[in-house]
Amino acid sequence: MDAHEIRQKEFSRRLRGADPRDVNTFLGKVADYVVGLQQELQLLEQRLSDARGEIKEYKSREQTVEATLAQTRKVAEEIKSNAEKEAQFAVAEAELQAEKILSQAHTRLARIHEDIAELKRQRAQFEVRLRSLIEAHVKLMDVETERDHELNELEDKIKILRGPSS
Repeated sequence: MDAHEIRQKEFSRRLRGADPRDVNTFLGKVADYVVGLQQELQLLEQRLSDARGEIKEYKSREQTVEATLAQTRKVAEEIKSNAEKEAQFAVAEAELQAEKILSQAHTRLARIHEDIAELKRQRAQFEVRLRSLIEAHVKLMDVETERDHELNELEDKIKILRGPSS
């Protein structure tokens, strides 16, 4: 159900039924609220999509780092075979660079995990808020149904009191 359907909903009229203006005003408010929720949902979905894109990019970068690390080790072995002294220096330098790259990759990965946890927390909060909103609306509908039932009972009692002469 969307805001348009809520605004366009028409109810059958009954004797002493709800005031159509009140019903339309309430439906307008509900529709506006639904629009707000839909906009918030779209924003959250966009943020989730953006986060997924970042994760994909980070994974790609991690693969690049791993490929770079493998290439660095290969170069270090070639240098070692040419000259031991020169190779030791190159290996030490390559290992230092590789550790730095790995450290950066781990730092990025940790940030990604934190972002994911934050998005999960935000999603859980949104679900709780949405669930409570739905429950509130269900309770409101239950109250309205009970009120309608009571009105019907009162109408039946009035009919009985008036008797067959009415």
